[in-house]
Amino acid sequence: GVKKAVGIDSDVDKILQTEEIAKLENSEFRCQNILESDLSDASVILFWFSDTGIIESMLEKFMKLKNCRIITIFDPLPGFLPAKVDFPYLMFQTPLKKAKSLKEQLIAIFETECIDFSTAWEHAERYTKAIGSPDAGNDRFLTILQTLLIWINAKNLGLSCTDEIPTPIKSYMEIMSNFFGIEVKHLIK
Repeated sequence: GVKKAVGIDSDVDKILQTEEIAKLENSEFRCQNILESDLSDASVILFWFSDTGIIESMLEKFMKLKNCRIITIFDPLPGFLPAKVDFPYLMFQTPLKKAKSLKEQLIAIFETECIDFSTAWEHAERYTKAIGSPDAGNDRFLTILQTLLIWINAKNLGLSCTDEIPTPIKSYMEIMSNFFGIEVKHLIK
């Protein structure tokens, strides 16, 4: 069980709303900037930021924590290997274990050295379902976009199963370009 849960947000309205909804025993909600918050007593942290400045600052804090689990959703802590993966949830354990390369990190996250269309789609769909609401109308769009990004990153790191672009990836690239004006083909190295 959790000895103490702490929620941190800089928006006072979110803190008040959370306090009303949560009503958890052994919980505390702090209206603070995460960069200024004391995390020294944390044993588990849910960290869901994508801002590089915040991530870099928080990594310094995380390095000082002892025996703490840090859970991220989809995005890994840059340069570190997760201790456990239940995609899209990634759990890191302090002291953090450094990845030798981005390729090593991607292999640890996807648990394979061969990422094809199906693997990219499955992981993108898991992410979409984890963050989306059951009645969200843009789930398919988000899944397609995430699939393309996962596969392109895998291709660029030498983790694609083939040298050729798979037919479904080509089709989705064309759909994104023709119907949404989103070009991704140039991202392939």
